[in-house]
Amino acid sequence: MQHKRFATMACPIARGLDRVGEWWSILILRDAFAGLTRFDAFQKSLGIAPTMLTRRLTALVEAGLLEKHRYADKPPRDEYRLTERGQDFRPVLIAMMAWGNQHFAEDGVRVQIVEAATGIPAEPVMVDRRTGRSLLEPDYVVVRGKPAAAHSGTQEQSA
Repeated sequence: MQHKRFATMACPIARGLDRVGEWWSILILRDAFAGLTRFDAFQKSLGIAPTMLTRRLTALVEAGLLEKHRYADKPPRDEYRLTERGQDFRPVLIAMMAWGNQHFAEDGVRVQIVEAATGIPAEPVMVDRRTGRSLLEPDYVVVRGKPAAAHSGTQEQSA
């Protein structure tokens, strides 16, 4: 279900949005991370029309974020499990949750990530896995071009 205009774009944000940018898809992935796997459970959680849910699940399977597994033959029933690619979407959801809590929780934070052992709320940030440093300017900038060229200092910056 990918759009041809995005499929050829070099921008990784556009390519990613082509796979998960529809808001139902992101909410389905959120529910999959919460342990939901079955059509009925997604539908109950989201209040989504069956036809829309079918389309979104099919698109997420085609994008390689979910995989479909048959759990009953009569009637045919499938469940949907996160793939490795789908699991890699977790930091995006956590970042969206933190951003939403920070800027749009007028009635109070209702969902947050906490340390399992203590229950202390986490303060999610993006860090460089290699250095452990926050990915903030001016220490880190976005550049266009091939990664190897980024070290030469000749890349054009972009926002």
